[in-house]
Amino acid sequence: QVQLVESGGGLVQAGGSLRLSCAASGRTFSRYVMGWFRQAPGKEREFVAAISWSGGRTDYVHSVKGRFTISRDNAKNTVYLQMNSLKPEDTAVYYCAAGGTGGIKAFGYDYWGQGTQVTVSS
Repeated sequence: QVQLVESGGGLVQAGGSLRLSCAASGRTFSRYVMGWFRQAPGKEREFVAAISWSGGRTDYVHSVKGRFTISRDNAKNTVYLQMNSLKPEDTAVYYCAAGGTGGIKAFGYDYWGQGTQVTVSS
């Protein structure tokens, strides 16, 4: 079992930055692919970014490439999402996820956090 707790969300103006953190419980954190997803009101949950267990591979949805950076610290059981140049369309609840398969689809992840709200004002 892995429990995930996100933090770092909030209200920011367009063009600003936020860093989300996701702290994981358990000693097997380093075995999992970690991902970030988001869900805006009235929309389906969408993939944002993922990072391999070693941190050697990262993937991003096209709309955040060059603005967001995913990273992980296996010694601290934590994954991060640095978000720069935020836009109003980035407004959503952001979820952290852990899975043995990973990928860009939600079914590749076995554990999910409760989510943290990110609101970008124009």
